[in-house]
Amino acid sequence: MMSTPIISKDFLREIPKTDLHVHLDGSLRVGTLIELARDRNVELPSYTEEGLYELVFKERYPSLVDYLRGFQYTTAVMQDPDGIERVAYEFAWDNFNEGVRYIEPRFAPQLHVNDNQTLEDVLRAANRGLKRAQQEINARAEIESGAEPPFAYGIIVCALRMFNREFGEYYRKVLEVHAHSDPKDVFRLTSTELAKATVNIRADYGLPIVGFDLAGQEDGYPAADHWPAFQHAHENFLKRTVHAGEAYGPESIFQAITELHAHRVGHGYHLFSADHISDTSIQDKDEYIRELAEFIADRRITLEVCLSSNLQTDPTLKSLDDHAFSKMWKARLSVTLCTDNRLVSRTNMSRELELAVNHFSLRPRDLRHIVIYGFKRSFYPGTYIEKRAYVRRVIDYYESIEKRYQGVQESDG
Repeated sequence: MMSTPIISKDFLREIPKTDLHVHLDGSLRVGTLIELARDRNVELPSYTEEGLYELVFKERYPSLVDYLRGFQYTTAVMQDPDGIERVAYEFAWDNFNEGVRYIEPRFAPQLHVNDNQTLEDVLRAANRGLKRAQQEINARAEIESGAEPPFAYGIIVCALRMFNREFGEYYRKVLEVHAHSDPKDVFRLTSTELAKATVNIRADYGLPIVGFDLAGQEDGYPAADHWPAFQHAHENFLKRTVHAGEAYGPESIFQAITELHAHRVGHGYHLFSADHISDTSIQDKDEYIRELAEFIADRRITLEVCLSSNLQTDPTLKSLDDHAFSKMWKARLSVTLCTDNRLVSRTNMSRELELAVNHFSLRPRDLRHIVIYGFKRSFYPGTYIEKRAYVRRVIDYYESIEKRYQGVQESDG
């Protein structure tokens, strides 16, 4: 009788992986952050890696707000095309070097707009870095020969639920133009303008922009306010993912998938949190959650689960053993594991898979299903036929690694 392959760290690192929920501006190399800051006269709390890990990029955070403070430093060094291109280039290589074959880096390009670069400049710079790395990676003999699947990527543009003058030059100008408008009107108008610009830039420059996202504080800033932006993305065949249920209740997830046509949900951590339901019209909270989970399961709306990030930002989550992933998996929801931020969360995809295997007793076939589903539910920047062919190559490669590790185990036994 054939034995089951051991899920070892080496195996987790070698298998082809995706990262569908990862913020480019939260995934810099800490050494690059320091170097760019010095070159651009950006003030940091420390100019050593140890100091930044102690003061900014911590193991745990008191709250999501504290977690997000690190972005003031990372975005500050990405205010010119060279800085953005370098970060994107290194990001792609860092992923490939630990077995990630497909990535969908997301970021809010409007945070990088200033007097010297436009929205187009920002997105084109990020694409140059990603594309240059992709070309170098795919020129490797093992990929050119067809023995391994190529490296691919798509870019996701993030709108923000809310913002203020501290969010950068782009938003300062927006607030000046709409100085006498209701704040929620400003947020709605700005996300709509961004959606229109994203669609136009994708068409004008042929960039692999594959999705539109909504990020930022959920409480008090409902997704429904941004319906016009996501309707425009919907009408122009731009796929949608929405941060929801990260720090708010199931109603936020409901709005994401009904009002904003979300194909995927970022985090979805509080899907099963009845105590987080605040809508007084929902009388049977358990039934509401059951129906919502069934709807998500039936429509195969994928939840982008970020284990480390949730553990770091939710003080009530004491251990990953208590993470909602176990309920998601038991309900057979479509889930994919992601990093959220490689620097801010001090993680990578191999580590996230290892955490899932160890805390949720995933079997090899469970792991395989989750990993492959990441490729299947990606917003791959090609035709449906091309995506099917790419996924088939990934599956074949994954199975070849499984067989090799199984053979090693049998010979050791």
